[in-house]
Amino acid sequence: MSIADTVCFLVLPLFAYALGSVPWGVVLTRTFTAVDIRTSGSGNIGATNVRRTAGTAWGILTLVLDVLKGWVPTFLAVYFVGTGGISKDLYVAVVLLAAFTGHLFPLYTKGKGGGKGVATAGGCFLAVSPAAVAAAVSIFLLLIFLTRRVSAGSLAAAALIPAVLWKFNHSLVFTAAGVLVAAGIFIRHRENIRRLAAGKEPPL
Repeated sequence: MSIADTVCFLVLPLFAYALGSVPWGVVLTRTFTAVDIRTSGSGNIGATNVRRTAGTAWGILTLVLDVLKGWVPTFLAVYFVGTGGISKDLYVAVVLLAAFTGHLFPLYTKGKGGGKGVATAGGCFLAVSPAAVAAAVSIFLLLIFLTRRVSAGSLAAAALIPAVLWKFNHSLVFTAAGVLVAAGIFIRHRENIRRLAAGKEPPL
């Protein structure tokens, strides 16, 4: 491994965390609108709240950027290291978990005010297993259609992702990463879970 490769190997997880920490919902709404999503709607920085408070176009753009901040560093890890084998998969998993953690606990706000991680997780796993993400997105859309609740779709997709990662990749490392990500998403959705159980979750 060359010096350049070694530096890239060490720096990429840090880059993933830094990029994952960028709160695109806040950046876009504060720059281009009069809305501060941290004090509007649900107060969440994700695409759903941006769409609800600032408009569909900004919500879609937030969604795309949140997906990309998970996909870009994970794709780079796959590109430079590859997958297949515990050591390669473990490195890629460290990078994707760094990006996901950045979204939940942003560097720039001292770990506070992070999002719920669904879009960023989707971007991370898209770089690892497009088929697994396609299956999870299908469940996500189905649950939204049936319940009209984004949170229900998000939770269903999160619950499914470890199983489909195993089905399509047969990687214990990526499956374990899927379990950790799903756990993070469920923890971030604990208030939504309470409202769903009580029948008080707002519809789409």
